[in-house]
Amino acid sequence: MNTELEQVLPAEIERRSFEIITEELGEKKLVPGTEPIVKRCIHTSADFDYADNLVFSDGVVERAVRAIRSGASIVTDTQMAKAGINKKKLAEYGGQVYCFMSDEDVAEAAARNGTTRASASMDKAAELCRASGEDPGVGPGLLFAVGNAPTALVRLYELIQEGRLRPELVVAVPVGFVNVVQSKELILGLKDTPSIVARGRKGGSNIAACICNALLYMMR
Repeated sequence: MNTELEQVLPAEIERRSFEIITEELGEKKLVPGTEPIVKRCIHTSADFDYADNLVFSDGVVERAVRAIRSGASIVTDTQMAKAGINKKKLAEYGGQVYCFMSDEDVAEAAARNGTTRASASMDKAAELCRASGEDPGVGPGLLFAVGNAPTALVRLYELIQEGRLRPELVVAVPVGFVNVVQSKELILGLKDTPSIVARGRKGGSNIAACICNALLYMMR
């Protein structure tokens, strides 16, 4: 058995991978304008189910790109997602990536209120808007990328319903079995909130990061 593998540079691997993905998708119809996002999710996971389970609200890609160009920042629910997002590219437009999960004040708030850190971190994001002097719907705004914690989505839903947050985008892609499907459906029910949702159990921090990166790369 020949164990020698062809030496391929990373850029060439990515190019070939996307060619294979396009070929294997065949005649599959994707929502116009969302193709780079769907294909990057498939590239990240090798899972073609994302061609069917990603749900895009109307005009979400255009609105998210416009927000990034205006200096919007991204809030994630895991350090893994934060690490995976292209922070240098986002910074070109004035945005930053935040993850509050390890912050001492978030841990204290979660313990005091009997919630999860993920839930408390969404409250801190709402405070970030207020501390900057922004109305929930004014200024550069925030994009949320949730790939792990359903409780983060539930708290986001509540904050949006209360008028304390008006996200430019909610990427709702937590993975798992407990309250995952239900939390995603809550976000889908917010008709005035731009969202990209991985319906069902699949997702993850890597998918949250790759959706953000797909939007960033679409701005080249």
